[in-house]
Amino acid sequence: MADTTTLTRRLPKIDKAWAASALILLAVALAERAQFWPTVAFTAEALWGTAPFILFAVLAVAYVKAAGAETLLSRAFEGRETRMIVFAALLGGLSPFCSCQVIPFIAALLAVGAPLSAVMAFWLASPLMDPAMFLITSGTLGWDFAVGKTVAAVGIGLLGGVGTMALKNSPVFADPLREKPQIGGCCGVKKPFQGKPVWRFWQERARRETFRDEALTNLVFLLKWLLLAYLLEAVMLRHLPADAIAGLLGGEGLWPILLGAFVGAPAYLNGYAAVPLVDALLQQGMAPGAAMSFVVAGGVSCIPAAVAVWALVRPRVFAAYIGYAVTGAVIAGLAWGALA
Repeated sequence: MADTTTLTRRLPKIDKAWAASALILLAVALAERAQFWPTVAFTAEALWGTAPFILFAVLAVAYVKAAGAETLLSRAFEGRETRMIVFAALLGGLSPFCSCQVIPFIAALLAVGAPLSAVMAFWLASPLMDPAMFLITSGTLGWDFAVGKTVAAVGIGLLGGVGTMALKNSPVFADPLREKPQIGGCCGVKKPFQGKPVWRFWQERARRETFRDEALTNLVFLLKWLLLAYLLEAVMLRHLPADAIAGLLGGEGLWPILLGAFVGAPAYLNGYAAVPLVDALLQQGMAPGAAMSFVVAGGVSCIPAAVAVWALVRPRVFAAYIGYAVTGAVIAGLAWGALA
C-alpha cells in the first residue's frame, strides 16, 4: 500500500488564484463554447492595456525593497503622538509595503511601547493604496478615483489613529497585544535590510538578488490576480443583469453606500483583483459612492490585511480595527458620491 503522506508531499501545491482562472475557462468552454475565445480575447486585451502600469509598479516596488527603504518607516513613529499618527497614516497610504510585509517591524514597535494609535493609523491605511495599486486603479477606473481612494486611505488612517488615541484608556485598548504574537503573513515576509537605504543597490549582490526576487514575485502576484479578475469581469458583463445591479447598488442616498461597505467587507478578493470587478459593476449601474465604500471596506478587511492585525492584537482591538474600516468606508463613500 502506497504511503499517502509521502505522495501528498510530492504533489505540487496549486495556487488557488491560478486554479480559479483555469476553472472559469473550463466552465466557459463547456457551457458557452462560442464565448470561449471572446473571453480569452477580452482578458488578453485587458492585461495588455494594464501591462505598462504593471511593469512600472513591479520595478518601482522592487527598487524600493532592494534599496532597503523599509528603514524609513521608523521615522513615522518618533516624536509626539499626534505627529506619529499623521505620518503613519501618510506613510501607510503611500508606501509600497502591505500590512503583512511589515509585521515584524510593527511587532517590534509595539513590543517596545510605540503607541497603538500610530500603529492603527498605519495598519488601516497600508492595505488600501500603494504605488502599484494606484497605477492599476488609475489605468482602469481613472485618475480621479485613484486619487480619491488615496485620500480615503490617509483619512481612514487618521480616523483610526485619532479614535484610538482618544480611547486609549478604555478597556478596548488596554493591554492590546497577544501574549505570543503569531508572526507571519500573506507575502512571504523577509527580513528587511538594516541601516540607511542604499539607493545604488546594484553595487551589492544581495540587493541585486532582492531586486530580482521581489520583481518576479510581484509580477506573478499581480498577473495571477488580474487574470482572475478580468476573466470574472468578462463573465459578469455577459450574465450579471445591469438592471439588478442598478436597483441594488445604484442611485443616490445612504443605502447603496452602506450596502457597498457591508458587502465589500466579507466579499473582497484582493485589492488588485477588485479594480476590474468594480469597473464592471460601475458599467452595470453601481453608484460611484457604493464603489468607493466597497473598495475601502474590502481593502481593509480582506484576509491578508486582517490576518496581519489578528496575528498581533487581541480580538477586541481587532474588532475596533474592523469598526474603523466600515465607518471610514461609509464616510469615504458619502464624500465620493457627493463629489462624483
